[in-house]
Amino acid sequence: MSSSSPTPPVPSMPSHPGAFPGTPALPAAFPPPDAAVATWALTKTFGQKVAVNALSLAVRRGEFFGFLGPNGAGKSTTIKMLVGLLRPTAGSAYIAGVDVWREPLRAKAVMGVLPEQLNLYDRLTGRELIEFAGRLYDLPRDEVRHRTDALLNVLALSDDADKLVVDYSVGMRKKVSLASALIHRPRVLFLDEPFEGIDPVSSRVIRDILRDLTASGTTIFFSSHIMEVVERLCTRVGIINQGTLVAEGTLAELRQRAGASGAESQTLEDIFLQLVGATTREGGLEWLE
Repeated sequence: MSSSSPTPPVPSMPSHPGAFPGTPALPAAFPPPDAAVATWALTKTFGQKVAVNALSLAVRRGEFFGFLGPNGAGKSTTIKMLVGLLRPTAGSAYIAGVDVWREPLRAKAVMGVLPEQLNLYDRLTGRELIEFAGRLYDLPRDEVRHRTDALLNVLALSDDADKLVVDYSVGMRKKVSLASALIHRPRVLFLDEPFEGIDPVSSRVIRDILRDLTASGTTIFFSSHIMEVVERLCTRVGIINQGTLVAEGTLAELRQRAGASGAESQTLEDIFLQLVGATTREGGLEWLE
């Protein structure tokens, strides 16, 4: 769904059962049948501030979708609404065809989440934390143990599996959180700044796992400030600025939209800075020179 699609008039009553007041009427074929993540006029306000402004978006199954924006643009707010942690002011959100706010348990059963802020049970061991996550999804105990051992091995955590999470490094906490998000084999995986604060070795391990997941059909919705990683991994990118989706498409499509001379050689960072209206700093710190 293109960010340039016109927004229909807002009716005075909810447009479908369970919709939030002020939600525009859904299109007849929404969500699209091949969409793993779909939003329609998704909006969040805090008082007079509009954090997310009528966001309409569709992410197809098996895509590695990068969600970019400056600090405070609305990325984390959008993800929190998509995963059921923050109630929208208006709009709709669907995960694998399930309305997140009408059927929250069904929606959460098919998603995995690695949030930016890791609030973990620090007095559990790494193994206990992953097994606890597996039991929350009602997996058989033997299957939980099997999957836990496999995840610990792949994520290079086996030697530290019986240490308390409170003693884990930042990278280890990211990896054990990823394992907990993957143990139930989610169809859609949400990652909010997964590479922030981790070392190159852990970063390579996580990147390889994510590539394998998308190759096997998992959809990844990925937010990061590390443009090189997004450019390397993502099949499609959406850019949000001041709560509004300003561009969306493949890197080639975004380059074409940028439309500047030499656009073919522009990096994702160049395109991003242009689309969000970033300007070059001019003076102001002469006293440092």
